Amino acid sequence: MEPDNDIRGRLALITGASGGIGAACARDLFNHGACLALTYSTNKSAIEALIAELKTQDPSRHVTSHKVDFSDVDDIASMFRQIQLLHEQPGPDILISNAGYGKRISNIIEIPLQEFEKMIHINLTSSFLLSKQAIPYMVSQKWGRIIFISSIAAIGGGINGCHYAASKAGLTGMMKNLATKLAQDGVTVNDVAPAMIGDTGMIPDATLLAGTAGDVSNIPVGRLGTPQECANVVTMLCKTGYMTGQSILLAGGLK
Repeated sequence: MEPDNDIRGRLALITGASGGIGAACARDLFNHGACLALTYSTNKSAIEALIAELKTQDPSRHVTSHKVDFSDVDDIASMFRQIQLLHEQPGPDILISNAGYGKRISNIIEIPLQEFEKMIHINLTSSFLLSKQAIPYMVSQKWGRIIFISSIAAIGGGINGCHYAASKAGLTGMMKNLATKLAQDGVTVNDVAPAMIGDTGMIPDATLLAGTAGDVSNIPVGRLGTPQECANVVTMLCKTGYMTGQSILLAGGLK
C-alpha cells in the first residue's frame, strides 16, 4: 500500500502560534495545504494579523484562532470542543505542541516549588493533555502526526534552570513512549529540539546571549537559528510517516 504523506486539507493544531516558531510552523503548513487551528495566550492582535496574512493566499482555507491558558485543564478541553464545532471533525490530524514557558532561573536554590510546578505543567502536562485529546481521532482514522517542540536542554541541560531541562526531558520521554505505542495505528510521534533560535520570545536577538554558553561565538555555524528553519523540520516530520520516535536536535552544531 502506498504511504499517505499528503497533508493537503489536513487540520493542524498549532499551540503558541502568535509568533516565533509557532507562527513559522503555521505559515509553512498552510503553504503545504493544511487547515489550521491556532492558539495564543495574550497576543490576540498578532494571531489576527497572521490569519489575515494567510487568508490573502487562500481565502477559502479554514483557519481558526483559540485563546488558551495552558495552565488550565478546563481551557484545553474547551479548545477541543471549539475545534470540533468549527472544523466539523472530532480532532486535529496534526498536533504541533509548541506553547511553552521558559523563565530563566539558573540556580536551583532560587527556584521556588511553585515555579517548578508551573514549568512542568505548561511545558509537559499540557502536551500530555493535548495528546490525550487528539490521539483517539488520529487512531480512529489510522493517520496522525504529533510533534512536540522540545529543546537542547532535554539532552544537554541547557543554559536555563533545572526546572526547564526537566520539563523538556519529560517531553522527549513521553514522545518515545507514545511513538512505540501508536506506530501500528498510523500515528507518528517525534520532537524537535532547537537551541539558540532567534526572533522568539525567549531569544529576541543575539545580544541576550552575549557572554553565556549560548553566545553566537560558541555556535559552530556562527549564528542563531531561525523560526523558519524549525518549521522546515516540523513540516518534514508531518510529511514523513516513516519517521517516528525521534528527537531531532536543531542546534547549529552545538552538542
